Amino acid sequence: MSSRELAIADRVISDRSGAYVIAEIGHNHEGDLEKAERLVLSAAVKGASAAKLQKRDNKTLFTKAMYAQPYEGRNSFGPTYGEHREALEFGRTEYTHLAQVAKEAGIDFFSTAFDFPSVDFLMEFDPPAIKIASADLSNTPLLGYAAKTGKPLIVSTGGGTRDEVRRAVDTILPVNPNLALLQCTAVYPAGPADLNLSVITRYREDYPDVVVGFSGHDLGVEASLVAYTLGARVIEKHFTLDQSRPGSDHHFSLTPPQLGTLTAALDTTRQMLGSPEKTCSAQELAAVRKLGKKLVAAHDLPEGHLLTECDVACKSPGDGLKPYQMDQLLGRRLAVAVREDEAFEMEQLAAGPPTANG
Repeated sequence: MSSRELAIADRVISDRSGAYVIAEIGHNHEGDLEKAERLVLSAAVKGASAAKLQKRDNKTLFTKAMYAQPYEGRNSFGPTYGEHREALEFGRTEYTHLAQVAKEAGIDFFSTAFDFPSVDFLMEFDPPAIKIASADLSNTPLLGYAAKTGKPLIVSTGGGTRDEVRRAVDTILPVNPNLALLQCTAVYPAGPADLNLSVITRYREDYPDVVVGFSGHDLGVEASLVAYTLGARVIEKHFTLDQSRPGSDHHFSLTPPQLGTLTAALDTTRQMLGSPEKTCSAQELAAVRKLGKKLVAAHDLPEGHLLTECDVACKSPGDGLKPYQMDQLLGRRLAVAVREDEAFEMEQLAAGPPTANG
């Protein structure tokens, strides 16, 4: 039996739980603390489990050439790529403020770490989890470093192969068993044919003790519902206040109303999936009685009559012996007379086993 379970803060995520929904703010705050606060609060109001940012130590992360390369266009927040990234980066003041805002709003708050210094930075705030982006699936040094913190790791797998996923898992689990593995496609936005949600099933087979999830760059909420049905219990979606804003992520991010739709629909999906145990519920009893069948006399039958198939009919309502019990009647003699349409009862039968030709 699977022991698939992961605790993030006070939420336990398992096959039996609802979805742990991460509102990925990323840099959709555009370097504006007030906007970031609004995003965190909106995510909480709309039912998300967590709000998440991205943390980079840009001069550590990028080569000098990449940091200094010109970066112009609608999505740019600086003349070079490095200045663009620095304009979007939050430091201790902003993280301290947003962590408190999230705490008061009752929502978890953490971030993606893109490098070693960012892991160290985030640990100053005792985060409930650390996210690792798809781009670092093959970055085993970073995976191992983050794993040593002991914090739950949520790892996206966009652009990876099965071997690369296995290598990442094998790097993390011996050090830290607290892992969620997210199917993801590194296409922005991702169309239906890009999603490969069946990988969720494969991950569940390959890693029976690891919580599996879905990080979606798709438009809308439908794929997340399918993912939950397939067994994904962590759902990450990018989140914005305005899809028309400049920036590479806004256009495929969920708006607050869409996030509210997603969290409500995931809850409904959980209710619809229900229990794998097949039973007749209390709500079904009336319909089963009305539409079901019972065994009744096909015509008037005298006392002492030897019952045969032509003597027994299956008719509604289904409040008597079930049709599958017919063999218990055939070949038996009646101890009393039974009228047409009268329900058979075992007490009406004479003592003794069925006859050989019954």
